Amino acid sequence: MDKKTIWIAAVLALGLAIIAPQLMGKSTEEVSVQQAQSMNQQGALLLDVREPEEYAALHAPQAKLIPLGEVSARMKEIEAYKTKDIVVVCRSGRRSAKAVAILKDAGFIHVHNVQGGMIAWSEAGLETVK
Repeated sequence: MDKKTIWIAAVLALGLAIIAPQLMGKSTEEVSVQQAQSMNQQGALLLDVREPEEYAALHAPQAKLIPLGEVSARMKEIEAYKTKDIVVVCRSGRRSAKAVAILKDAGFIHVHNVQGGMIAWSEAGLETVK
């Protein structure tokens, strides 16, 4: 193969890597804390995947706690949201991104990661429970 063919193949592979998750319904849509709060107020499940002591110290109202390490084992608790919106939050957004992937792989369709997690939620001055 010549350099031009290799370059075109690389660009196509990169493009496919970027759009394949969306085509397969596995995209991770991130939402702001304001969007997450609004979605929760309109019936979306707000799922907090931090540890119990983190949740006890500070959490969003109506947030359901299922620590990241327990998500796979406790999916039956949220089965009713398989085709509804779920907004996943953690401290900063990393654990919630992992939880989003777990839920998507299990067939949950509308799963969203909260950008910045509870740090951003608190900094935005949104309501919290202590």
